[in-house]
Amino acid sequence: MSLNITKEVARMKRMATAELKDHYEEVCGHTPRSHNRDWLVKKIAWQMQATEEGGLPERVRQRALAMADDTDLRKRPSTTFTQQIETANEQTCLIDEGTRDPRLPPAGTILSKTYKGQKITVLVRQEDFEFNGETYKTLSAIANAITGSHVNGFTFFKLNRKQEVAQ
Repeated sequence: MSLNITKEVARMKRMATAELKDHYEEVCGHTPRSHNRDWLVKKIAWQMQATEEGGLPERVRQRALAMADDTDLRKRPSTTFTQQIETANEQTCLIDEGTRDPRLPPAGTILSKTYKGQKITVLVRQEDFEFNGETYKTLSAIANAITGSHVNGFTFFKLNRKQEVAQ
């Protein structure tokens, strides 16, 4: 009997997860360690192909086992490795929690927009914004003062990420 893996995969994708788990146990001979549907389908398909076509040659299996014996396998990385990663992360992190939103331009930038024929200018400061001589904590507060309704400040002043990438 020839295996049609495409049909088998299509049939397995229509199965419920419980059915897939039962089918996995039937094909592989042990209970699955995962309940992830995609993983189950892949493992069942692989096992079916290996059974149909003979799996890996013995020489390849022996080579893989020899390579695994020579390797220092760990379930968890050593503490020195973890410390090195943490140190490198601390040294290379540019954005700390509590810093400015990356969508905001640098302090000192003047945002300009024409709204209903009126030119609007906002000065971006380090901690807040200045508009018409008044200080506002957020751009949304300025947009609200201008429009009279709730508008997202980043959207109103066109400071979203898509446009930053395009510039």
